[in-house]
Amino acid sequence: MGNGIDRAVSADWPYPQLVAHRCGGSLAPENTLAGFDACVRHGYRMVEFDAKLSADNQLFLLHDDTLERTTNGHGAAADYAWAQLAALDAGAWYGPQFAGTRLPMLADAAARCARDGIAANIEIKPCPGRDEITGRLVASGALTLWQGQTPPLLSSFSFDALAAARDAAPSLRRGMLFEEVPADWLRIVRELDCVSLHASHRHLSEPLVADIRAAGLRVLAYTVNEPARALLLAQWGVDMICTDRIDRLKPDMFSAPANSV
Repeated sequence: MGNGIDRAVSADWPYPQLVAHRCGGSLAPENTLAGFDACVRHGYRMVEFDAKLSADNQLFLLHDDTLERTTNGHGAAADYAWAQLAALDAGAWYGPQFAGTRLPMLADAAARCARDGIAANIEIKPCPGRDEITGRLVASGALTLWQGQTPPLLSSFSFDALAAARDAAPSLRRGMLFEEVPADWLRIVRELDCVSLHASHRHLSEPLVADIRAAGLRVLAYTVNEPARALLLAQWGVDMICTDRIDRLKPDMFSAPANSV
């Protein structure tokens, strides 16, 4: 017996139910094109990644405000021009087989999405004090770079960044990111004209998901790495599940019989 949650993709929400966190989940160095390769190998049709600005306002992929964790660089990413960032090794930290992997530009991610037919959730990840300009430039860049493709879904924890994205590219879909959903979530998403609300799965409940969907919004849950939890969230009505374990959460799991997962 199926689990009854296989919903058809609609025109207002043209995204699959599973999305690979930071491009390839835990199977590749995060926010790199190697992650896209892992995504494709495991049959995923959508990636999530983080976009920010270099000192000279070039759009590139990186999660942290600093460089140490995922590159061989040091210090604040916002202090470096793109030419300097482009020379960094963004793969050796993960494993020797990825040594020499580079930080991709947003344009590189767009090209890979086009080549492989992959949709994107772009998290706008501004460095401190750069919320407005990052939101504006990521949104306008995405609008141009994804022409002819499924338009990316923009999201951010930063209200100011998402407001700037709304003003720069009002036609692109937006989702507000929360860790725990605040009491005034509806006011926030309405002000930003969001189509979705994104939250940690640990802070979601079936009644809360029902309330969010009753308000006409889609729901994204992150970061879900257990198949049983993913199935439960989907049964609650969660539309999209972001995962690091693209090897464990199979793209067809929501249409397969429950006992086969």
